[in-house]
This record gives sequence, structure tokens and C-alpha cells, in this order.
Amino acid sequence: MRYREKTAMFAASNCNVSVIMGNWEKQQEARKEIKERDKVRKEKLASYFFDLSKLSFAGLVIGVVLPIFSDASDENNWYAVVIGVVLTTLSALLANKILK
Repeated sequence: MRYREKTAMFAASNCNVSVIMGNWEKQQEARKEIKERDKVRKEKLASYFFDLSKLSFAGLVIGVVLPIFSDASDENNWYAVVIGVVLTTLSALLANKILK
């Protein structure tokens, strides 16, 4: 082969390598974006369940404490407290599991 032909072949092979490397870099960047998006999605979902846990605790447990002091024999107040504690615990555990 002549020098020109060798040089042309080498230049053509370099173009193919740069196109392949460019595609690889794009694929890595796309994977990184997807991974970051999934991470943010998990954090937001876990935050939602932690907020739900706080809300159920405040509404069902703390909100029923005062009526219990006035009438401790009322079963409905105790059911509300138990349901509040269970919902608080379950939603906090679910949020923790999502983050792991």
C-alpha cells in the first residue's frame, strides 16, 4: 500500500473510534442521568411516607391524647391511638425501606 492509502485508512479508523467513544460517553451520561433521576424519585417517595408518618402521629395520636384524659373509658379514643401508632410505624418503616 501507498503512504496515502495507509494514512486515509488510519484517519478513517480514527473517525470510527471517535464516533464509538462519543456514543459510549453519551450512553454513560444517559445512565448517570437515569440513576440520578431514580435516586431523586426514591428520596421524594421516602419523604412523602415520612411526612405521612408525622401527619398520622400528629392527627391520630397527639390529637386523641386530650380526649383520653377527659374520658379514659371511651374505646373509640383508644382505637384511634392504636391505629395512629400502627400507621405511624408502618409508614416510617416503608420510607426507611425505600431509602435502602
